[in-house]
Amino acid sequence: MSIQLDHTIVPSHSKIASAKLLAELLGVPWAMTGAGPFSPVYVNDGLMLDFIETDEDFPVYHFCFRVGREEFNAILERIEAAEIKYRSTVRGPVDMQVDTQYGNVYWNEPDGHQWEMLTVSYARQGN
Repeated sequence: MSIQLDHTIVPSHSKIASAKLLAELLGVPWAMTGAGPFSPVYVNDGLMLDFIETDEDFPVYHFCFRVGREEFNAILERIEAAEIKYRSTVRGPVDMQVDTQYGNVYWNEPDGHQWEMLTVSYARQGN
């Protein structure tokens, strides 16, 4: 069996709002409550993001989603409809552009976490 990431915990100052926003942008289901103190986003049949609420400081996390071209276009339309600023580089200016090499964009959510979506994986062996 290959190794797969099943779920990860995403710290948040407002778990429900953060989970709901990401789920709406990705077009996937979410729940106000899940197992334990979490608000889960069901990214796909093999990956769940569990948002947990905390008053503590936490680092900014980076999450990247690889999607097909149709999904990319639909998600980008939802990002634009929500008037979320995005950029074509990980640390660059908000240019509202798509990177042409990997077909990716980056945006930050209210807690500061950085989301990325792309159509070509960086995880190709041998690169």
